Amino acid sequence: MSAEAKYAFTVLVSVGALSYLLRALPFALFGRRGEPPPVVRYVGRVLAPAAIAMLVVYCYAGEAASGRMPFAPYIAGAVTVLLQIWRRNPLVSILAGTLLYMFLVR
Repeated sequence: MSAEAKYAFTVLVSVGALSYLLRALPFALFGRRGEPPPVVRYVGRVLAPAAIAMLVVYCYAGEAASGRMPFAPYIAGAVTVLLQIWRRNPLVSILAGTLLYMFLVR
């Protein structure tokens, strides 16, 4: 067996084992009860909005520093928010906002 094949095999086995362990971890920690602890429910409820808020702030701050078209991110962000309020479809909102932003900065 060549060195590349051994390396590939080791990587695949490692990734498979880690994936299995990560999927089994919640059952090992909390058992098979139906409800997770309140702390886990709280983190699950607030983590996604907090991460998205941090990404929005990071992206707008980066765009303000770049000096390209200064209003493009704000226009695209407003369109994204309005489409989300109107259509309630994240795929359509994000896709339209991204395409508009790419068009404006081009």
